[in-house]
Amino acid sequence: MKTFLSILGLSLCLLFSCNSKKSNPETQNKTETESFPFYVGTYTNKDSKGIYKYELHKDGTFSNLGLQAITENPSYLSFSADKKHLIAANKNDPYQGNITSFKITPDSLKLNNEMFSGGMNPCFITVNKDNTILVANYGSGTVTHLQLEDNGFISTKIDVKQHLGKGTTSRQEGPHAHSVYFVPNSDDIISVDLGTNSLWFYNIDKNTNKLKANLQDTLLMPEGAGPRHLTFHPNNKWIYVINELDNTITKVERLANGKYVAKESITTLPEDYTGKAYCADIHISSDGKFLYASNREHNSITIFKVDKKDGSLTAIGYESTRGKTPRNFALSPNEDFLVVANKNSDNLISYKRDQDSGLLTFVDEIKAPTPSCILFE
Repeated sequence: MKTFLSILGLSLCLLFSCNSKKSNPETQNKTETESFPFYVGTYTNKDSKGIYKYELHKDGTFSNLGLQAITENPSYLSFSADKKHLIAANKNDPYQGNITSFKITPDSLKLNNEMFSGGMNPCFITVNKDNTILVANYGSGTVTHLQLEDNGFISTKIDVKQHLGKGTTSRQEGPHAHSVYFVPNSDDIISVDLGTNSLWFYNIDKNTNKLKANLQDTLLMPEGAGPRHLTFHPNNKWIYVINELDNTITKVERLANGKYVAKESITTLPEDYTGKAYCADIHISSDGKFLYASNREHNSITIFKVDKKDGSLTAIGYESTRGKTPRNFALSPNEDFLVVANKNSDNLISYKRDQDSGLLTFVDEIKAPTPSCILFE
C-alpha cells in the first residue's frame, strides 16, 4: 500500500511539474527566442531551385529548413505588413522581370500570384505597413508602385516611373534603379539609381494613388560613385548611401525644409588595399552607434563607428566574409548576430556581434546555393 501511494504521489508530482512548465510564460518566452528563422532568396542559374529557409539558433549556429518554393531567380525578398505573405523580386535576365507573392505556411510557401515587375531585372522590393509595394528594376531603370491585397494577391493595377539620364562610367550608360525605400516617419520615397548616379525622390499622390516627383527631384552623388543601397540613421536626419563603383559611403542630410544634401564620403576599404572591389549592402544598428557595409572582391564587412554628434563615420574593423561575393547581409532581430550571404561561394556565415564595441566574431558556416538575400521573420 505504501509503495502504491508513493508511486501515485510521484506521478502526481511529475504531472503537475510538466503542466507547470507548459503554462509558465517565462519558459515559453525563452523557448520562443531560442532561434530566428529566416528566408534566403537566391539565383537559380546553378544549383538553386528558389527560396530556402534556415534557422539561426541562440548560439549563432545554423540549421537548414529546406526549400520553400520553386521560383526563378528570387533575388530579393520582403514580407507583407502582417508577415503572412512573402513577396519576391524575380530577376529574370535579360527578359522582363516579375514579382511573386506567396502565402507563408509552416512548411512551405504557397503561390498566390505573379505580376509583371514594371521593367527588366527587378533587383529590390519592399512593402510598407499599408501593403504598398515598391520595386526597383535595374535593367530598365524604372520604379514600380503596386498594391498587395488583403488576401495576399498582388493587384493588377500598376504604376511605373522611368528614370532618365546617365553617369560618367561604363556602368552608367543609362538609368539603373538599384533600390527604393519608404523614408521612416515621412511620406517620402527614395530610389537609388546607379546608372544616373543619383537619388530620386517621390511620394504617392493621395488623389491618384500614383508616384509623383517630390519637392526635390534628384540628388547627385559624387562623380562615378554608382549609388546602390542606403540605410537610415534612427534619428531620421542622416542617410548613408553605399556607392558600388568607387567603394564609398556618402552621408546625406535632411534639411529643415525637407530637402536633402550630400555631405562627406568615406572609403569602405583599407588604405593598403589596391585590388578591385565593389560595394554591395549597408545596414545600421538600431541604436545608431555602428554601421556595416559589404565589399565584394575584397570579400569583407567593414565596421564603422557613427559619431553621435555629426553622424560622421570612422572605420574600426574589417571582417572577412569567409566566402566570395557578399551580396547581402542582415542583423538578427535581437542584433546579437550578423549573417552574410556569399553568393559565389554558396555559403552563409554567422558572426556574434558585440553590441558595445560593434565588432564581429565568427560563429558558424552553412552551405546555401547562390544566396542573394536574407530576410528574418
